[in-house]
This record gives sequence, C-alpha cells and structure tokens, in this order.
Amino acid sequence: MMPRILAIGGSDSSGGAGIEADIKTITMLGGHAMTAITAITAQDSQGIMAIAPTAPDLVARAIRLVAADIGLDAVKIGMIGTPDMLAAIVDALRAVAGSVPIVLDPVLASTSGTTLLDPAALGRLRDTLMPLITLVTPNRPEAAILTGLNVDTVPDIRAAGEALCRMGAGAALIKGGHFEGTHSIDHLVTPDRMIEFRMPRLATRHTHGTGCTLASAIAIGLARGLSPDDAIGQARTFLHAALLAAPGFGQGRGPLGHAAAR
Repeated sequence: MMPRILAIGGSDSSGGAGIEADIKTITMLGGHAMTAITAITAQDSQGIMAIAPTAPDLVARAIRLVAADIGLDAVKIGMIGTPDMLAAIVDALRAVAGSVPIVLDPVLASTSGTTLLDPAALGRLRDTLMPLITLVTPNRPEAAILTGLNVDTVPDIRAAGEALCRMGAGAALIKGGHFEGTHSIDHLVTPDRMIEFRMPRLATRHTHGTGCTLASAIAIGLARGLSPDDAIGQARTFLHAALLAAPGFGQGRGPLGHAAAR
C-alpha cells in the first residue's frame, strides 16, 4: 500500500524547503503526502522576510482529521514555531505515538539566521515532544542547542546523540553538513551504538531544503518497515541525487531537484 505520510511544518513560498520540500520528497518516493501547516512564510532563496503563524488549534485539528480518516504510516515534523503550537502538536500526536514512526527535524533557525523556534519552547520540546520521537535529525548547531553540549568531535557527537536518546528519542541522526572535510558524514546514535554514513561532499550553494528532504525521505523508509539504518541510507541516496539535480534557481541558496532524483 502507498505509505501515508503526514508532514507538519511551515510553508516555504520559494518552494525549496518546508512543507513544499516534504510534499515533493514524499511524492517522488511513492508516498501520499498530507500536511498540517504551522506557518506561512514569505521567503526566497536569500532568506525569510515574513512569517505568519497558523492557529495552533487548526493545526491540531488537521492532524486529528487526517489520522482518523486517511490514516498514518509515518509523521515528519519540521518547523514548530511557538510554545502554543508545540503544545497543540504534542497533544494531537499522543494518540498515534508508538504506533507509527515520528521523525523530528528540529528546525531552530533558518540557514539565513531567522529564528524559527521560540526559545521559550525549547525546554518543552525536550520534555514533551522528544519522548514521542522515533528519530530526531539535528545538524551540528541544533544538536548543541538541544543538548547544551559542545559538538566538535566524534566523541562529542556520540555524547550529544546519547543525550537526545535520554530525553526520550528512540535514536538521533547527527548530520554532518556543518563539519569540515571532503565527505559529509552523518552519525546515527542509539542508546547502545553509533554508526556513520559517509558520502562525498558536493560543492554547491543550492542546498535549500536539505534537512526537510532528508527527514521526509527517512519517514517514507520507516513507513515501509525499513530499519533506521536502511531508511537513512536510502534517504541519503535520494538527497544526494536531488542535490546533483538542483536546477540552479535563485540568487542565494537555491532549491533541490526533487523531480529529477527518482
């Protein structure tokens, strides 16, 4: 059966990241994409110019309606925004947590530096959302903020991943895009092991939506019953192909080529 994936997050008017990247990824990988949109943004490849949050009760209602009618095989969460939005999402997801995989891409700030999670929500995210999460996928700065730890070395990566697991996440994928080197190395950390995923680093500025794309692709794999290792491996292959196929749009960090990555 076609995997049913609910994407929770903000809408990107440039089509590069957020809900738009989620829908493209889920569709290209053979899934049915559903959405609960936490915010509307006015942005381009150079940055976010304006954000209008959605009413939290509307987002919670969207989650409950599609879960009850269409059904869910996985959930992917991106931009949350405010403490009230976080509370609404957590409340709505409690009914499905444990029965379907939930992937959290902890969007704390945009690439251009716009804050996308109210600092007041950070502690609540750790305490209330993290215990519902199957896999959390922070980049290096996000892992440091979430855990309060330095994330500079491989032992640091393991310590940060284990700290996220102690918060309740089933596993953590610490992404390597913000580290130096000829290869981009992601590390999957569980309470009892760590493995790495290595791929040559691409020299490109067209990287808008990489985190959204990877997390949604992982959610598809988990929905199909793949192990985290296999879901991550397949998702990274898709992301690499989408980066190679980037159409070159925009004057800043342009979108990926999702349609050409199949």
